[in-house]
Amino acid sequence: MAKQVKKLNSMRLLESHGVAYTVHEYSAEIHNAEEVAAALGLAPATVFKTLVALRANNRPVLVIVPGPGRLDLKALAAAIGEKKMSMATHADAEKLTGLKVGGISALALTHKGWDVILDASAEAYDTITVSAGQRGLNLSVPVAGLKAILKPRVAPVIEAD
Repeated sequence: MAKQVKKLNSMRLLESHGVAYTVHEYSAEIHNAEEVAAALGLAPATVFKTLVALRANNRPVLVIVPGPGRLDLKALAAAIGEKKMSMATHADAEKLTGLKVGGISALALTHKGWDVILDASAEAYDTITVSAGQRGLNLSVPVAGLKAILKPRVAPVIEAD
């Protein structure tokens, strides 16, 4: 019998909105979206990571980008009407979110009321995979359902190749 995954708040949130999802387990030692994709046999561009960026006033913004993508801070600033944005350090991201880097999830942080930006590349897929809010657990979620819950601003915020 397969071991039962502990239900996380992100899963409860999806269920409360009637959004179907698939749970993926992998080694909690993996903290990188591209390595998660390899471990799960998924296309790297469909496994998204959640980054914590900071406005000039240090108010956090959650940015969901594809694993291989590199966040373009200038594009992010333009997308949300800021002059300048910076990345939170790993320590600051963990302190602000209460989650470990590699397990930061916008679905687990809706109660914070922070702005969420979803890279426009997500709209090329029906389903993307995001962190469940704990290292070693990701969720494949329909993009439409994710957008309905998170109400993100969708914008191209990764650097062009």
